[in-house]
Amino acid sequence: MSAADAATDGPWHLRLYIAGRTARSEAALHNLRQICEEHLAGMYSIEVVDLLERPQLAQGEQIVAIPTLERRLPPPVRKIIGDLSNTERVLIGLDLLPRR
Repeated sequence: MSAADAATDGPWHLRLYIAGRTARSEAALHNLRQICEEHLAGMYSIEVVDLLERPQLAQGEQIVAIPTLERRLPPPVRKIIGDLSNTERVLIGLDLLPRR
């Protein structure tokens, strides 16, 4: 299956782990929303998990840095660390673009 095919096989469930409403966390959420609207319009959901409010999830989900984006669906689970400002890197990490 090509990356383009994968994008049409929704739904996509994405979880963004943050620690408070910092500038970096807000940038990651903004960048993620832009990427999703452009590449997954109508086929995605974003869950934001604030680890300051739910710290037990950090260990259980093996979150070692924040912000971390986790693609829950479609399988397999994939994680991307950072503010998601490098769109090409995010698209490759989500399998929406082929690796070079």
